[in-house]
Amino acid sequence: MSATPLARDLVVAQTRALKLPGIARTFEALARQARDAHWPHEDYLHEVLTAEQASRHESVIRQRLREARFPEVKTLDTFDFAAADGVSATQVHTLARGEWVTAPENLIFAGPIGTGKTHLAIALGVEATKQKRRVLFARAADLVRQLLEARDGRELTRLQQRLLRVDVLIVDEVGFVPFERAGGELLFNLITDRYERRATVVTTNLAFAEWVTVFAGDEKLTTALLDRLAHHATVITTKGKSYRMRKRRGGGS
Repeated sequence: MSATPLARDLVVAQTRALKLPGIARTFEALARQARDAHWPHEDYLHEVLTAEQASRHESVIRQRLREARFPEVKTLDTFDFAAADGVSATQVHTLARGEWVTAPENLIFAGPIGTGKTHLAIALGVEATKQKRRVLFARAADLVRQLLEARDGRELTRLQQRLLRVDVLIVDEVGFVPFERAGGELLFNLITDRYERRATVVTTNLAFAEWVTVFAGDEKLTTALLDRLAHHATVITTKGKSYRMRKRRGGGS
């Protein structure tokens, strides 16, 4: 016997009132399945609660993805490991399990422009959101600008605390734009605050020896920052020519 329209409407109203969207979407189909297979009441209850649990998990992941502010969502499935010189698929898929976030440890992707650094950083960030981690993506120049603006607006402490709560901070394109001394010091303080407390991911087109050019020629500051960033870090060096350039040439040939 199927449920009466009144009973169905009452269940729908109750799921809305109790904020149970997973049950609202699945209870009727599961009820039909339960009747056809003669499930015990406990089995039906288990299935609808499982559907609600899955719905809430997916909702948290969607929220984490929105909060991460990725410029676009990249995944490991769409990364061309065969064309990525210097990148081990086994190593990257091991990192996708997220132990480095728990540790916490840092990741540094270093290599020429267009060799997949940002793609890999975002993809591992996406994997972290699937584990309900808080992730934030920011280009290095934008992050330093935000820190400077917060300092000038007397909001720096609040911003620093918010950034410290992020499980995985992805700082993209270190080396594209040099910082003035004040900006470099603020970034140094941020990395220092997160040191051995939260995981940080950095992508850069510069060798470590060249970082001093980004931080206004301050060798002491650069050395101290690299010391904290590279300690407990996995460094992945990408090689070869720009993937975008190769793709463009291949498309035009």
